[in-house]
Amino acid sequence: MRRAEIVLTGGNAELVQKALAPETGREIPRTKVSVLKDGERTTLTIEAEDTSALRAALNSYVRWAALASAVDDEVKSNER
Repeated sequence: MRRAEIVLTGGNAELVQKALAPETGREIPRTKVSVLKDGERTTLTIEAEDTSALRAALNSYVRWAALASAVDDEVKSNER
């Protein structure tokens, strides 16, 4: 089993956790994903049967996290 953990901190960590949480319930072939909030840290854990599945899941979740963060930043900048 392959495993990767991504730890997010800062202002958007909670928002990213909330955005990604529904996605962790979906079935992704050969992959298990969890996202946990602990204080000001959000930890995304991906476990996969092989390197290809791990890479695919990492690519998806990192892009979704970046998108959620960018949208939040854009919304905040338009509120000013």
